[in-house]
Amino acid sequence: MKHIFIIRHGETDNNKHHLLQGRGVNASINGKGKEQAECVSNALKDVPVDKIIVSSLKRTIETATPLIERTDAVVESYSELDEMSFGEWEGAYFEDVRASIEAINQKWKQGDIEAVIPGGESPKQVFERASKKLIDVLKDSDEENIVFMIHGRLIRILLSGLLNLGLENMDLIKHENGAINHLTWDGEYFKTVELNMTEHLEKVQVA
Repeated sequence: MKHIFIIRHGETDNNKHHLLQGRGVNASINGKGKEQAECVSNALKDVPVDKIIVSSLKRTIETATPLIERTDAVVESYSELDEMSFGEWEGAYFEDVRASIEAINQKWKQGDIEAVIPGGESPKQVFERASKKLIDVLKDSDEENIVFMIHGRLIRILLSGLLNLGLENMDLIKHENGAINHLTWDGEYFKTVELNMTEHLEKVQVA
């Protein structure tokens, strides 16, 4: 039985100012994000973390750094676990593209999970690339406690698929910067222990 901790990276200035930040935006975490990273490390202090997986984007490795420094975990990075590509909308203020986002989100909710963001990806494409890599990592790992430090929309897509909720229901998955999702995997099925754990973030001071 493997224990899997799927965690969203710490806050970036793009998150703070509501700029869309997909696969093509390689932003660093900000001061609040660094505090969240420390809180994540502290929250897992009693877990014998022995492998940490990050995407190729620096906001994930930066968030994982306090945990890496505290453990002897193996660290691996995979671009397949990068955030969803938001294509033409990347770097735009959310409000400026709200109507377009709501339109495609409605298609996804109605089951059209192959609907592609202009210049970007569909939920189906993202799930296929990311879930394959996640499961390959699990199959190839002897380690039992594995952290995946990844991205918000990706987490929604992965968890809705892995937990058999259906990608069209991805918005049922809540997430915050630094939130922890704890699952188990028996080699075939994923089970929820707890989703969107945020109690460890209550002491974050930076606004």
